[in-house]
Order: sequence, then structure tokens, then C-alpha cells
Amino acid sequence: MKKTISFKGTPVTIEDKLNVGEVFPNFRAVTRTLSEFELTDYRGKNVIINTFPSVDTGICALQTIKFNKEVSNLNDTVVITVSKDLPFALGRFCADKEINNAITVSDYKYRDFENNNGLLVEELGLLARAVFILDKEGVIRYKEVLQEIGEEPNYEAALEEFKKI
Repeated sequence: MKKTISFKGTPVTIEDKLNVGEVFPNFRAVTRTLSEFELTDYRGKNVIINTFPSVDTGICALQTIKFNKEVSNLNDTVVITVSKDLPFALGRFCADKEINNAITVSDYKYRDFENNNGLLVEELGLLARAVFILDKEGVIRYKEVLQEIGEEPNYEAALEEFKKI
């Protein structure tokens, strides 16, 4: 289903495909070390999927840092950040900001994430800002797709829902 959100107040379009209660589709991506990534490798863990346009913007950086910090002491939990940034930019960002608990992946090569999940901002060629909480079976338990890409997600609501699974 096509959905209009905004980027700096300008309307942009995504195709919002995912709903709470559905299994999050598998996707392939490339990690910051250029290795292959597949979401199905993390079944059996609780997962926070954190998407945004680019780590080179302030809100995206804050979002990654916040979720990285929040899961640092949790067992059976993984944070996966997804953007279309090149792996080199992700590696630089993670080294600079000491991101050690989040797995950062790029959708630049396979475009599985954008095709399977509908979060590509058509007018920009970048991913929308969103947060998903998945249980150990990969079922979506929480979803927030930001209406304004430049705003921060509701960390408290996401983390509260995360504590329930």
C-alpha cells in the first residue's frame, strides 16, 4: 500500500508492506566488513530492526547510538541497523561512535530490504526511518514508521514493547 510521509516537510512516498503480527521477511545485505548478512541467521533471538536514510545525519546517528546502548546488557538480543550507506561509511561510523552491540548492514547491493519491506523513499532512493521489534520467531511485535523522516523514533514505546517479548 502506498503511503505518503514527509522529508523536511516535503511529501514523499513509500510502500508500507509490513504489519504487526506478520513474520518479517528475510533479506540479504552487506555488513560493514563486506560479509554477507541474512536476517534468518538471527532466528531464535529477539531483534530490533532500526532503519534510516544515512548514518551521516544527526538523527540517524542518535538512533543507532541509543539502541546500541539499550541492548548492551541483554541476552538473546540483537539490533540490526539498515541503511543504503556503503559498508565503508558504516564501518567508519561504528568505529568513531564505538558501536559494538549493533549489526550495521547496507542494502546497497541486493536491495532485498527495500524490495521486501517497502521502506524505500521513492523520491530520494533512501530508506525511511522505522523501528521494528521482532520476537524469536521473527514475528513483528512492534512497528513505527516515522511520518516525518527527520524526527526521532519513540524509543520508550519501542523499548517498552521489547520488554514484553
